[in-house]
Amino acid sequence: MGRTIPPAIRIGTVICCCALIAAGCSSGSAGAGSSSAPASVQAGFPLTMTRCGQELHFDAPPQRAVTINQASTEIQLALGAGPQMVGTAAWSDQVLDEYADENSSIEQLAMNYPSLETVLDKNPDLVTAAFEYTFTDEGVAPQSKFAELGIPAYLPEYECTIVNNNTTGRRLTMDDIHQEIRDLAAIHGVPERGDELVGELRARMDAAARTASDAGSRGRTVFYWYSSDEVPYSAGGIGAPQIAADTVGATNIYADSDEEWPQVNWEDVAAKNPDVLVLGDLKRAMQSGDTADDKIAHLESNPVTAQMDAVRNRRYVIVPGSSLDPSMRTVDLAEALAGALAESG
Repeated sequence: MGRTIPPAIRIGTVICCCALIAAGCSSGSAGAGSSSAPASVQAGFPLTMTRCGQELHFDAPPQRAVTINQASTEIQLALGAGPQMVGTAAWSDQVLDEYADENSSIEQLAMNYPSLETVLDKNPDLVTAAFEYTFTDEGVAPQSKFAELGIPAYLPEYECTIVNNNTTGRRLTMDDIHQEIRDLAAIHGVPERGDELVGELRARMDAAARTASDAGSRGRTVFYWYSSDEVPYSAGGIGAPQIAADTVGATNIYADSDEEWPQVNWEDVAAKNPDVLVLGDLKRAMQSGDTADDKIAHLESNPVTAQMDAVRNRRYVIVPGSSLDPSMRTVDLAEALAGALAESG
């Protein structure tokens, strides 16, 4: 599953010491008169960074990482860290095709959230997550609990300063996701691969923007539906769906909300009459309206929504639920939205 919504209510490169300090990281280095570092010391280590108020220290790249939440897992697979991953958990969808073979060799500890004991049984030297909820008693365990056990627990900075408890007063951007990628690349001792991955994602985002621009899609309106068919969760203005809308020049009809997933009502959605409907196809089966099929059935049978132009013309963009969470898949979302806008004229 993606970010947990309660049923009742719901990135600086790491290439030199200066850049590391600017990003909140520090790395040990040889003294001014020394020759070369011992062979046992890898470049870039020891490494210290502070994220979400937690100081994380690494003397060497982790060898037994447990990755929780699909977004975090897929980033580390993309960085080539699969051989150092001993367990994954909290999946919304099938893993991206390009990582399927490698992922199949890593133990899935749970489809949803594993117990703390299950995680500790893997003797991890790193635990990562994509969502703040993961590091709570209701999820797996607080970061402070892992700290007591001497296990670094990484959470991207944007998760606790923008997406939740917004202390920055700004929206999430791809630069924030890029920083997460670079953080994880530094932790795994592959900063160059982090830079390469960021470059690949930037190039794809630029191409999506050109596709939408060439099609004259600027200003067209979009409604994102995450889950719940009674009082739907839609995308507000601070999360990954807003990045995709901004990239392709579309207008998110709830961009003025400072929540990641505000609950809205169908009468208001129908009154706004968006041009395109982006439907998350969630496989978790936790709430009504999780799957795309359920969403379409509701839209076409509900008299309030059935007469919307996008419903009558079936202008649906179906995306995996994980594409609606901040991750590498934010680029997939922008590409899907750009293509749909181009096709629908």
